Amino acid sequence: MTETTTPPIAPAPDAKRPRNLPRNRPQGQPQRTREVHPVLQKLFELYPKLFGAHFLPLKLGAFQDLLAAHPEAFKRDELKIALGLHARSTPYLECVAAGHPRHDLQGEPVEPVAPEHVHHAIMEVFRRRQARSKEDLRPYVRAHLVEAIEASGLSREDYLERIRTQDELSNALLEEAFAELAAKAAKREALVRAFEASGKTVEEFAEMYGMASADVTSALERTRRAHPAP
Repeated sequence: MTETTTPPIAPAPDAKRPRNLPRNRPQGQPQRTREVHPVLQKLFELYPKLFGAHFLPLKLGAFQDLLAAHPEAFKRDELKIALGLHARSTPYLECVAAGHPRHDLQGEPVEPVAPEHVHHAIMEVFRRRQARSKEDLRPYVRAHLVEAIEASGLSREDYLERIRTQDELSNALLEEAFAELAAKAAKREALVRAFEASGKTVEEFAEMYGMASADVTSALERTRRAHPAP
């Protein structure tokens, strides 16, 4: 299968950046495609690392933390509405889909986003972009799904159990992603068998096949993790 460039889902600053992901918005400004909710404007002023030029996934319970930290600044109902708008916005979904961890109000990572939430964000960003594009974006979203499945560390069965989707398009793309992962795993295992039969060092084997030593080492480690010795 031809390798596909990963779709443009925006990363956050100072976080591990997925490959081939361009920047999100002009630096120093929140996105303003329409009038900004006044509570979101206040949040941008208070927490520019979370609500500024780039968004970061919020920790579970951020709503209660904000109310506790600023009891005079926010009314409960208005804050709930504003955070709902924020969480449904495309830029926020992009940062979740990119695989960044959840952050507390100090901008510190505290926990990973659940695989099902990453999956939902990838699919929702895909649907929104596909609706505006004449290009078939399925190869791009499939590449992101492959990365998300690998990052989750879950087996096929456990991943599907977490996702629990009846959406035909999502299921079709998942099947394609799992097929691609299976092909990649088969190639790694074939490489490992060839290496073990060669009697060469990693460096010698890599040179013989025109590969980088780091790629050979990565294939060995991943295959051995998947099939640990008894």
